[in-house]
Amino acid sequence: MTEIAIGQAGSQLDEFVRRAADGETIALADDEGVTALLVSPLVVAGLEDSLAVADRRRRKAEGTLGPGCPTR
Repeated sequence: MTEIAIGQAGSQLDEFVRRAADGETIALADDEGVTALLVSPLVVAGLEDSLAVADRRRRKAEGTLGPGCPTR
């Protein structure tokens, strides 16, 4: 992960966006620390998929899968 000061990011935003699109995580920081991340949409999609799978497993273990949800 590359950390960049927010004040410096503006002039190089296009470069940072391209780097994030290529899979690098760019952390934007101020005096108090990291305040935002630039990440690839693929990273976000992967996290959302992982959360959905974990939630389904939890609901299955609890016996709270809704009607019509396969149990496999």
